[in-house]
Amino acid sequence: MKRLTLLLAAALLGACSILPQSEPLDIYLLPATALPPQTQRVDWSLRVNSPVSNQLLDGTRIVVLPEPGRVNTYQGVRWSERTPQLLRGRLLDAFQDDGRIKALSNEEQRLQADLELVSDLRSFHSEYRDGTPHALIRLEVNLVDTRSQQIIASRRFSASQAAGDTSITAVVAAFGQAADQLSRELVDWTLNQGQRATP
Repeated sequence: MKRLTLLLAAALLGACSILPQSEPLDIYLLPATALPPQTQRVDWSLRVNSPVSNQLLDGTRIVVLPEPGRVNTYQGVRWSERTPQLLRGRLLDAFQDDGRIKALSNEEQRLQADLELVSDLRSFHSEYRDGTPHALIRLEVNLVDTRSQQIIASRRFSASQAAGDTSITAVVAAFGQAADQLSRELVDWTLNQGQRATP
């Protein structure tokens, strides 16, 4: 019986050794540059929802198009959270840095808000152009009156930034710069449209 137990233990140890090793991962945050604070304030509140996205973008993998029509992901690296939540966090940070809207929330907090941003994430990937990776972000945005559920304004935001080289650190930095550009444009647009819609 004792010998059988030892044989079973040896077999189990042998089985453990043939299991595939887990892939080592480098986790990346989305780099951000803070917006300069504004002194003007508005008296309405805003909820920033996570964008909806297709299955390819609704994850933590960093997507790349090495050539037109072919989709891949960078191996051994991930975003720190799912892409829609990653971008939502970047947009909320931009609104907070700007400071004109003091009452901010997201859909997970279930707080009442006067207006909300509802969006569709169409692109959040890098693509190669003449051998250089470019970070590309496209976001379809609706600004909605939460009481009437009417769309106040709609716009497509698009930002692209070339990476300094083909390394993943350079690609991630390019994503950060593209997100900075998109965030600045979206914050200003939201403030302008929100002021027109709220008495």
